[in-house]
Amino acid sequence: MDKILEGLVTSSHPLSLKKLIVKKVVESAENSVSEEQCRAMFALTTRLILLGEDAFQKQVGHQVLEAYARYHRSDFENFFNKNFVLDLLHQGYQSVDRKHVAILDYIHNGLKLIMSCPSVLDLFSILQVEVLRVVCERPAASLCARLSEILTDFVQCIPKGKSSIAFCQHLVRTISHFHCSSTQEKVLREYVSNVNKVSSLLQNIWKTEPSTLLPSLQEVFAIISSTDPSFEPSVALASLVQHIPLEMITVLIRSLITDQNVKDASMTRALCRMIDWLSWPLAQHVDTWVIALLKGLAVVQKFTILIDVTLLKIELVFNRLWFPLVRPGALAVLSHMLLSFQHSPEAFHLVVPHIVSLVQSLKSSELPANKVFLLQFTELIHCMMYQYSGFPDLYEPILEVIKDLPKPSEGRIKLILSQSAWTSHTNSLASCLSRLSGKSETGKTGLINLGNTCYMNSVIQALFMATDFRRSVLSLSLNGANSLMKKLQHLFAFLAHTQRAAYDPRNFFDASRPPWFTPRSQQDCSEYLRFLLDRLHEEEKTLNAISSKPSQNATAGKEMPNHEEPNAEKPREKGNEEKTLVEKMFGGKLQTHICCLNCKSTSLKEEPFTDLSLAFCPFSDSAAMQEDLCSSEAQADGSMLHLNSVPSVVDSKTKNSEMHKPPAEETGQESVISVETLQDLVSDSNACMATTVPDSQLMVHSTKSLASTAADKSTLSVTDLISYFLAPEVLDGDNKYYCEKCASLQNAEKTMQIIDEPEYLILTLLRFSYDPKSHVRRKILDNVSLPQVLQLPVKRTSSMDPSHNLPSLNDFTDNGENLAKKLKPSGVEEMQATQPVPYVLSSIVVHSGMSSESGHYYSYARNVTGSGLPPLLCYPADTQALSISQGQPISGDSVNLVLKQDSDSTEPSKEWFLFNDSRVTFTSFQSVQNITSRFPKDTAYVLLYRKQDSSHRLGANPVNGLWVNGEPPLQKELMDAITRDNKLYLQEQELNARTRALQAASACSFRPNGFDDNDPPGSCGPTGGGGGGGGFNTVSRLVF
Repeated sequence: MDKILEGLVTSSHPLSLKKLIVKKVVESAENSVSEEQCRAMFALTTRLILLGEDAFQKQVGHQVLEAYARYHRSDFENFFNKNFVLDLLHQGYQSVDRKHVAILDYIHNGLKLIMSCPSVLDLFSILQVEVLRVVCERPAASLCARLSEILTDFVQCIPKGKSSIAFCQHLVRTISHFHCSSTQEKVLREYVSNVNKVSSLLQNIWKTEPSTLLPSLQEVFAIISSTDPSFEPSVALASLVQHIPLEMITVLIRSLITDQNVKDASMTRALCRMIDWLSWPLAQHVDTWVIALLKGLAVVQKFTILIDVTLLKIELVFNRLWFPLVRPGALAVLSHMLLSFQHSPEAFHLVVPHIVSLVQSLKSSELPANKVFLLQFTELIHCMMYQYSGFPDLYEPILEVIKDLPKPSEGRIKLILSQSAWTSHTNSLASCLSRLSGKSETGKTGLINLGNTCYMNSVIQALFMATDFRRSVLSLSLNGANSLMKKLQHLFAFLAHTQRAAYDPRNFFDASRPPWFTPRSQQDCSEYLRFLLDRLHEEEKTLNAISSKPSQNATAGKEMPNHEEPNAEKPREKGNEEKTLVEKMFGGKLQTHICCLNCKSTSLKEEPFTDLSLAFCPFSDSAAMQEDLCSSEAQADGSMLHLNSVPSVVDSKTKNSEMHKPPAEETGQESVISVETLQDLVSDSNACMATTVPDSQLMVHSTKSLASTAADKSTLSVTDLISYFLAPEVLDGDNKYYCEKCASLQNAEKTMQIIDEPEYLILTLLRFSYDPKSHVRRKILDNVSLPQVLQLPVKRTSSMDPSHNLPSLNDFTDNGENLAKKLKPSGVEEMQATQPVPYVLSSIVVHSGMSSESGHYYSYARNVTGSGLPPLLCYPADTQALSISQGQPISGDSVNLVLKQDSDSTEPSKEWFLFNDSRVTFTSFQSVQNITSRFPKDTAYVLLYRKQDSSHRLGANPVNGLWVNGEPPLQKELMDAITRDNKLYLQEQELNARTRALQAASACSFRPNGFDDNDPPGSCGPTGGGGGGGGFNTVSRLVF
């Protein structure tokens, strides 16, 4: 019969005829045949099954074998014995390799046919040994899946006792070797199906023998924590996670994070590979285990691992959001990683470039699931932008694409952030430097945040971008002096010439930090700036005093460059020789005039200043925004919060009188001019001014007029604040002036005039006010427009010939008699007039936050010199500028005209820079103008303006003639230090590259980049102390 069957299947007869004859052969199996005939038939059918040329031959072999085995069971038992099975497993069958899936399929089918025979027990015993051997050989996924099918159907073949533990461990390791290189969907589906069969087998074994579970999981961790660069475990291990009981999470995670034998590098690799498992389709609970391990590591303060893993894998996790099958788990992990990574924006900024494209793709989809996901995703993005609100250049495209989507409330954002933060870890982050990376395309160098030192970084970058000041500092010959100026020179030199992306300013910070500033706490940048300039000024004065002795020729006073002013008068040149560098660059003078409204006696006082503190007009409508944004942080009393413009100033005769009242800031009261009182005193005021004040200053404006002027415009401008600063102030009520002539407190009028303008004008906007009821310092969030060209009213006194052209009377405001009647007729006479001096915006320090004790500082800046100005900003001397009288608001139309010229023009590309600690990027003036409107917590705080005078180029032409309109050459000592550090930097980069190549990134360095205030917003305590008075800057030193 076997010969007939063999000839039939190999013949060329029609297929229908073949099937008919095969059916007859199958039916003949019921007949009695000899043992020899049965063995011959079993051998033929085995050969057809394993070696058949086509599917028909294999099918015939299965049909005939099953029929003869059913009716001749004893004969089949003798044929399918343990020796035959061992030969198949060890040697294969003729040309069929022993590792071919057909071998296991044949054995699986044979076990089904012999199941009721006693000899099957012998087969089970040998298979318990053989399956362990097969697994140890690391079979492919397809072969392992066939083996799993056998063991699932015949659990008797699964190894027992200790062998079962070994079998599970080897099966886990076998899964780690599974790989599929094909991209065809059919092949991938089959691969996933095979893997699931193997993992299901493990699940069954874990259920029947619980003692195998923990060793299996230990093997999983050993595999994924391996630092062997030659082996990368398969993500197919993710298929096991869904079979691990969730109730074991706590025990297993605690065991892992407390095991002293587990090194940080191994834990890092393990966590990275678990995150890779998010790519495995249909895997359940992977995100649960990843998040649990992240939380466990945070509990034991393994922040090195958390930071490294987050920075390494955050982009991969974000990329998984594009795939709907794994999107829910990926979003859960991404949310936890971003929300817990609160010490630095680096992780969030790695995914920022990819957000817009993902949102646009999701918005174009009509699937309900995508819409739900989009709402969850945008809530996460809003939380992150709130946490790191100081990066408008990065976030504006995101805000534009999500503007139509719901925005979570501030309370919900704070709740989400507070629930996700890591345990406090400032101590472990304090000594970290930023990651080694190339310098940004701007060519500028950032400053590393040393822990809430953004207030210093923003100020230093603003001073560094003050070109003439920087060049003057770098050109000093300090001869090895260990002074603060020397340290500033060192810092400026590295900012200009280092190859590092960000520089560590620790040495300068330690030397320049005010003693009352608490380390690692947020501070007021304007207070730091005043202290720094005072220190530099007093230090140079001391050196000049020592060097002024006749016996000393090489003096410290010669350290400061003698910058000549070609167009200045001789007396001014002589005065400049005695000025310090700070005075030359930032020093100006204010003249304060107080007139008693009773006896008309006057007092004049001149005071130097390095900055002007500009208060907001008391009638500006700033309460609404402030109350709205502050409601969740502190309870508001509903009243308007105002700041006084400048403390009251009296002459030296009455300065120490006990009758003089303290400024409004110190008492918590407002020093607001009573409009009715002012109107009643206008006539007296005019009379007083007519006797002592220059003719151009006859008009007195009430505060109400200033307020109404500001209110007429939708946004306050810097010119409005300057007008308010210089407006006449009536001293009455609790703030009366003690007149020595009257020997009593009297109503008086105080006016201030700028009589000497600085090269760099520093303006501080007084945005923080003290609320005596709630005992907190609140922030005024009013938007203030920043003109690129500012006209500063300066009082000029000069001897003029009447033949020269006098300023037009239309340039001054006259509210009384005709000014012409008051001009003395003489050949040469002394004239006093207010002249607008143009200034160009150089830099802006922005405060992001709700109080001075918290938040973040960053700065915008551009290179501005006396000669290097944008074309539209270089106005000739006779240009019709803003006509500014003392106390008169600057013309809003004129300001708008200047701004319109700026906005309509094509701004020079890459002119503005955004300095945000370690990060430096290009930006535009439009971004500067729109900062508060787009980000209400981000407000301009300190402004630097450069005096615009094409004929005056302080710092551009040093006397030694070594450089012109460029950076000065550095001293050899500085240049050598920079060269050494640059070489060290290159060595570090090379070492990093070698380490990555040799270890395949197995050990990640601790490298948080760009600390943006490690303490969360609001956690910094109140700053201690005030800093005292005295020194060079004595006007408006107390901001609060």
